[in-house]
Amino acid sequence: MDYSSLVAQFTQISDKQVRVVLNLLNDGATIPFVARYRKDQTGGLEDHEIFGIQKQHELVQDLIKRKEYIIQSLTAQKINESTLLAKINACWDKKELEDLFLPYKSKRKTKASVARENGLEGLAKIIMSQNNYSLNVNKFVKGSIANNEEAIQGALDIIVEWVTEHVYSRNQLRRLFVREGLLFSKLKKGKETEAQTYKTYFDFEQKATKVPSHRILAILRGTEEGLLSSGITVDKTTTIAQLERNFVKGNSESSELIQQALQTAYNKSLKPALEKELLKELKQKADADAVQVFSKNLEQLLLAAPVGKKKTLAIDPGFKTGCKVVCLNTQGDLLEDTVVYPHPPQHQTHKTIATLTHLVNKHQIEVIAIGNGTAGRETESLVKSIRFEHSVEIYMVNEDGASIYSASAIGREEFPEHDITVRGAVSIGRRLMDPLAELVKIDPKSLGVGQYQHDVDQSMLKKELDHIVEKCVNKVGVQLNTASKYLLQYIAGIGSGLAQNIVDYRKENGMFTNINQLKKVPRLGNKAFEQCAGFLRVQGNQPLDNTGVHPELYKETELIAKQLKISVKEMIGNQSILSLTKDIYLQEKLGKLTLIDLLNELAKPNQDPRKQEDQLSFDKNITHIENLHEGMILQGQVTNITNFGAFVDLGIKENGLIHISQITDRYISSPNDVLHLNQVVKVKILQLDVSNKRIGLTMKI
Repeated sequence: MDYSSLVAQFTQISDKQVRVVLNLLNDGATIPFVARYRKDQTGGLEDHEIFGIQKQHELVQDLIKRKEYIIQSLTAQKINESTLLAKINACWDKKELEDLFLPYKSKRKTKASVARENGLEGLAKIIMSQNNYSLNVNKFVKGSIANNEEAIQGALDIIVEWVTEHVYSRNQLRRLFVREGLLFSKLKKGKETEAQTYKTYFDFEQKATKVPSHRILAILRGTEEGLLSSGITVDKTTTIAQLERNFVKGNSESSELIQQALQTAYNKSLKPALEKELLKELKQKADADAVQVFSKNLEQLLLAAPVGKKKTLAIDPGFKTGCKVVCLNTQGDLLEDTVVYPHPPQHQTHKTIATLTHLVNKHQIEVIAIGNGTAGRETESLVKSIRFEHSVEIYMVNEDGASIYSASAIGREEFPEHDITVRGAVSIGRRLMDPLAELVKIDPKSLGVGQYQHDVDQSMLKKELDHIVEKCVNKVGVQLNTASKYLLQYIAGIGSGLAQNIVDYRKENGMFTNINQLKKVPRLGNKAFEQCAGFLRVQGNQPLDNTGVHPELYKETELIAKQLKISVKEMIGNQSILSLTKDIYLQEKLGKLTLIDLLNELAKPNQDPRKQEDQLSFDKNITHIENLHEGMILQGQVTNITNFGAFVDLGIKENGLIHISQITDRYISSPNDVLHLNQVVKVKILQLDVSNKRIGLTMKI
């Protein structure tokens, strides 16, 4: 059955576009391929829109499976109510679906089921009818029912279950919880010292649906750690009044019993269930928000500009243990490593300068990468004071995750004969040369961006981050002859198995000279070739192989060159061909969007989307938080962006925080609207708490 219209409704994308995308994906196409090479079919849908269609389709499929299970369960119970089945088939809301199924779920033995076994359902029905005559309970006192009180209590147990499972009432209360529910948190007694991190939430209350995602995650983490108690509170008078309007008629004895049952149903079943449900929804929304922030940050991090293939000296700084130094060639291969001790307690400054000068001259080093961790500023200051014989560029590099790589299986595989300190320094150097190629080897959660990444739904997080990595790798493209298997595995249609096969083939047969040689790689069939070929670059005998032009368009490209009476090689880099975007014949033949992309790629082949950020030199007089004062204006570099603000490196150990309200005077929904990672910003110190190492910043200067 085709559910494209349902996916279209949820994604706000046309039914036609959704159907095309789903057909392509079902046929084995990948998101990067569809976004880049099937624009005319999809109407130019972006990568994230196609990903959204895929995710929504999976949710619809999950719901369909659940409906099938429910109908099978009802069939097994010989329940064949046409109205119920029609409601289930028409329902596309997960909560409503579960409400419909609730009365028919197999249950453990309950008070209500025991009461039914004791023949009290008839009494429950009499009470629910609320006729204005006295209850005749005596006839129900039999078997294990000893007296009238036990009979009435059993009947009320059944009524409580009916109220709890009443779909209409449950939905009414659900809406009430969403509309008026307050999320609260309180400090647990005796946890004052341990819970100082959560001081903001010691006595917190706010409308649940208005609480920012980072606060929800903080409260839930504090609760999980046993430091806070939290939950949802709703005015009980309002909720009970709502139930009474649905169930109570008049002022009879039966009506009073029903009021008693409503109290029990709400306190013991409805409130706990709806509170748990709303908390779960808040958590899911907070997770989604946090994952989106993480995804945007990761994309910016992966698309940081490379310095390129330059001979690099990398330093992983340290005090007592020294600074690990490595020299890398233009391919990132390790040439030499050593350790220098310029800082306390050794103070071998002159020896360090001599060693670094020697290495720079010996390997004709072009750039120096210095990790920004412990002793980073001090090491940078020393290196900048050295007068090298030739020009050398010096960069501070974010080293988050380098230690993770150095201890990983990938690090051990790449450098089995070197210890973790060497691997960490190599990682710092390589991520300066090509951040994308190096960062794909590290778990994104270890890269120091995002918020509460260990608290959110890990399956959701992995799926989103894998998509971002795949998106970035394919957006940039990779050289087939030099890319590592860790980079190749993210190319559309390849994966880890084929990536290893490509590397093995390369070792056995030498460099690829033509993109079509890929078809000789074991297990790389026509479909995989179609998906990956446009994102790989080969410097060989076919000039188009070193561009983003897909092989399926080579013939058309050669015909265009013939029409212009120039060679394909002469056409590459020739911006005058952009005038052909208005050629009606070519538009009809190739598709308007495909033609525009083709000509843009030919005119500006392999245009790298990554842009170089400004290098920031921190104030040499500011090395510790004690050097700061309120009102001071200085420059910093954005290191992390969250929903509530941005963290800024000021050149000292502690990062400052620009709260979202202090970024700009105009309204923004997220700091990502105006800031990006590694951006150099001018800030003023708004608040300074030296004892707690907190620095509040503002960009409103």
